[in-house]
Amino acid sequence: MEEKHMQSVLISLLRQDKVQLWTEPFISDQQKIIELAQKYVSVTEFTLEEVISTLESIRADASRKDEGNKEFKETAVASLELHLPKREGENKKRKGHLKAKLDITVKELKKQISEEYGLKHFNLILTGKTLSPGKRLDEQNVKNNSKIMVLVVSSEQEKSEMREEEEKKRQQDEGFQRTQKGFQLLSERDGSEDPASTPYLEIADQKGNPLQIPDSERKALIQAMGFHEKGRALMKKRNHSAALTHLLEADEQFNKCNSALLRTVDNYAVLQLDVVWCYQALQQLECLNDARQRLERAEDCFQRCYGEHQSRLQQIKGHTGGEDVLFLRLHLLQSLLAYHDGNKNQALYKLSKVEELLGQLCLDPDKMLQLMTLGFSEQEARLGLRACRGDVNEAEQLISQRKKEKKELKEREQEKRRRRLMDINTLVELGFSKREAARALHQARGDLDKAYGVLLDRAEAQGSQHGQTNLDQLLALGFQEDMANSALRIMGDDLAQATQMLLDNQGVVPPDLLSPSPPSSSSEEPSTSSDSTASARSRLDEDLVNEVLEDIPRHEEDYLDLTLDEEKELMVQIRSRLEKQSSSSG
Repeated sequence: MEEKHMQSVLISLLRQDKVQLWTEPFISDQQKIIELAQKYVSVTEFTLEEVISTLESIRADASRKDEGNKEFKETAVASLELHLPKREGENKKRKGHLKAKLDITVKELKKQISEEYGLKHFNLILTGKTLSPGKRLDEQNVKNNSKIMVLVVSSEQEKSEMREEEEKKRQQDEGFQRTQKGFQLLSERDGSEDPASTPYLEIADQKGNPLQIPDSERKALIQAMGFHEKGRALMKKRNHSAALTHLLEADEQFNKCNSALLRTVDNYAVLQLDVVWCYQALQQLECLNDARQRLERAEDCFQRCYGEHQSRLQQIKGHTGGEDVLFLRLHLLQSLLAYHDGNKNQALYKLSKVEELLGQLCLDPDKMLQLMTLGFSEQEARLGLRACRGDVNEAEQLISQRKKEKKELKEREQEKRRRRLMDINTLVELGFSKREAARALHQARGDLDKAYGVLLDRAEAQGSQHGQTNLDQLLALGFQEDMANSALRIMGDDLAQATQMLLDNQGVVPPDLLSPSPPSSSSEEPSTSSDSTASARSRLDEDLVNEVLEDIPRHEEDYLDLTLDEEKELMVQIRSRLEKQSSSSG
């Protein structure tokens, strides 16, 4: 971390002075490097030896990178930077460089490293992930100028870690695929089924009112928000590697939505913060540029959503204290990036804002206990106090009001569901199937008359189409499938006579005409197998849906309920680094 900071400071000074160390006179004249170092010692807190060493390292890296880029362009041979283990008795980290084609396997690369540096048992780590020996380098995102860590392990440990890593990767991939399938199933549900038996996610505003958005965007949003919640659940367990995979998928789904929509909801901004938080937790310093862009997007999105000085947020919610946790994390990550960029003053400024917000967000235990004694949960008490900036009476009123609004919303939903079932039954009595009635009502947004018109239009349109089976045409007219099948069987598949029979008997085949179909072993077995397969698939789908629903928080402001433990840890680290620099310069 300190070495990276030192490089950033000196690179900034070199750019400011328009100095290129990989050109003359710095290549051949060491005295010029020393003179430059003496100049920079006076404006930094580093020693002369540190500055000379860092300048030489910058020069060597730049020259090597320039030559490597030319070679890669001409021959496709990549230059890889290896972070080697320390030698016994030494404290300084070692770097090595290796040339390799990117279409070789990791196993082949490990053989080269073993021959070059005399290492026997080790793993290769890229951006926090262990490279799989059997896969090619380019399949695992290894590129020209990639930085790879060489981690020495014992022979038995290497085998054990390889097995564990493969099993962990398999489970992670399987979990990701299950999550993907579960939210895909949820996104494809249009709400036409009974919500009591078929879970359905709806996009709503901060007051719980459904938002009307195009179907394709609704599907993408549901998957984006679902992957985000799964990622957040993994972050709470500090499984940042798996969390990052889900968060990046959420980002991809969000980007399928209208950009104007993303600028008006804070979900997208929170996602950007979470991605960068995982970057820092995994110490993926090579992602600094992407992190910087994501924080800029987050800050811009917060500005648009919340308004100047959070005025829009105040107007919508009546309070703004709860969102301070998001700005604390934003400023903390900005401080970290400023430190890595060598901008000490900016790092200190952002850190001071973090400390100010932390003072406001750390709650009085007695006030928490006071609210919990009234029957509120710990989460409700914490969110309420933060929203009201520590005022117990206001927090009590706010929590009570929220609970009242939730209860009223639930009652409205129950009444809406009751009316919906009554309307479905009305349409069924008119001869339409339950499924068709439900879909028509959904399409008509609950208007019974419009739904009836939709069904009539659909039946008329389908009836005029050519190439339909007789059964399809009877179903399109609204008859039940079992009655339609029986009528066609009795009338020898004569559509006109079957239709007339059903019309004369109000859609029902007279009981005296019904008789069991002759048994047929050849037809029954496939039917039983098909029904069994469909039933098993349906159960699997429900299991996947229920599995992903477990990660959907019950409280709508769960994303604001941060314990701030991790934030405090990072804040202490940054403060310690900055103070260490100040003391060394003094």
